[in-house]
Amino acid sequence: MEKLLSLILLNKPSMLFTEFVKFLPKIEKEKLLSRDAHIKMAPLERISYMDEENYLDKNPKIAAVLMLFYPKNEMVHLALIVRNTYPGVHSSQIGFPGGKVELSDANLAETALRETHEEVGVHPDKVKIIKTFSEIYIPPSNFLVAPFMGIAHEELLFIPDETEVKKVLEFSLTDFLDKKSITKVNMSTSYAIDIEVPAFVVDKYIVWGATAMMMSELKEVLNNVLPKFPVK
Repeated sequence: MEKLLSLILLNKPSMLFTEFVKFLPKIEKEKLLSRDAHIKMAPLERISYMDEENYLDKNPKIAAVLMLFYPKNEMVHLALIVRNTYPGVHSSQIGFPGGKVELSDANLAETALRETHEEVGVHPDKVKIIKTFSEIYIPPSNFLVAPFMGIAHEELLFIPDETEVKKVLEFSLTDFLDKKSITKVNMSTSYAIDIEVPAFVVDKYIVWGATAMMMSELKEVLNNVLPKFPVK
């Protein structure tokens, strides 16, 4: 409650988790903006890939991730992870828990839940899937990723897998919806050197590329559903 009062004093939009839950039926029914939302956080060099309709011809690997909301100190938070350093294009990047589909998975939602359990220790029984978001193709790694929004109704104890996850980032809904969470940075990527890319700032970490594009669609949906003024 102290955090809520401080946010109100700072004139930031704020919402208790118990209030957020009331909007889940509307979030579930809200129209997805897909490309219109993705393009807002896509590097210029990436936009051309978004117009391609033949990425399925590349036989992409299929994966799923979980955009998990949960209560912390009565407030709404979103979980992201900092990946460990390893050989590969996604080394040390920030993303959502998730990974490649396995034959034992009944569907992609189960993939997202299983991978989240393996990577950060949140059991699938604690999570309810609310909505499927627009899939996104990742050219450098040839992955086609399905994002799912899920919700846990209790505070979570994250147990990061030491081989895959360096840190769990707990991003408050207040900061996520704040316009100041979006910036532009110069980066060198797998397909370009020293380019300007749009990004989210999460606890001083820079989130860009596919994850930022997923977050953009998620943010658009929430902005279309949630009230524009603080809920007290």
